[in-house]
Parts: sequence; C-alpha cells; structure tokens
Amino acid sequence: MFDKIKQIIAKQLRIDANTITKESNIIEDLGADSLDLVEMLMTIEDNMGIIVSDDDAARLKTVGDVTAFLERAAG
Repeated sequence: MFDKIKQIIAKQLRIDANTITKESNIIEDLGADSLDLVEMLMTIEDNMGIIVSDDDAARLKTVGDVTAFLERAAG
C-alpha cells in the first residue's frame, strides 16, 4: 500500500518517489499546497474506490497517516 501511495504522491507533486518516506509531512516536507492535497485525495479515492471525508482528510498529515488510513479503510 505504501508504495502505491508513494507513487501517487510523487506523480502529483512531480517529485522523486525515493525521497518520500512514511514520516514525510505532505505539506512541510514534500511542498504540497491545499490544491495538491485535494487532487491527491481525489486520485487516491479514484484508484482505491474509497471515500475520504473532510474530517479524515484534515487528520492526514504524513504519508504514513495516509497509508494507515487507507489500510484501515480497505479492510
């Protein structure tokens, strides 16, 4: 799951996937802005068939947060 998320984020932000770790803060470390976050979550929702609520999205700060959330949501 982490590798799939990492690839989505790298493509969205146009950065090297090898620079992304589970501890990477999506905004502070990877340089995403609010529009990037929305687009990234929409891509993840489309790829995974999962809906991310606004409340859940607000809690997703790191790549590890996103990975853990999607692993729980996917069952």
